Amino acid sequence: MAMAAQCPDDHLGRGTPAKGHASDSPLTVLSQRADFLRAARARSQGTPGFHLQARRRTDGELPDSPLAIRVGFTCSKKVGNAVARNRAKRRLREIARAILPAEGQPGWDYVLIGRATITAEHPFETLRSDLSDALRRIHGARPPRAPQ
Repeated sequence: MAMAAQCPDDHLGRGTPAKGHASDSPLTVLSQRADFLRAARARSQGTPGFHLQARRRTDGELPDSPLAIRVGFTCSKKVGNAVARNRAKRRLREIARAILPAEGQPGWDYVLIGRATITAEHPFETLRSDLSDALRRIHGARPPRAPQ
């Protein structure tokens, strides 16, 4: 019986730098629940393929790497069974690897949340453009608040 090959250490792991496709990638994966909860209370932007949450980290939060871009991925059971959730997360990881190093802001945390059936089925190029658009909207100038 043949043994399965071990996964190399160049993948997006928990709390480790994401090397994978882009060497020296500034991405680090979120793994602590508190990080996801802080992102949930910050800015968010919905797209047809997924939901993006983003927050700027405070000074001193990560003294080792204050300019790192951190990213987390989540899919609820609404997305489907384990196979569908894992497929959706793989697609979200891939668009994050492709887009966030170039368009993400250093010192920010991002959480990509899969949508039911859409994330796994949507054309890949559409997901990439959705992430670029969502990042522009999150980091773009906010309109001034109307006086109350």
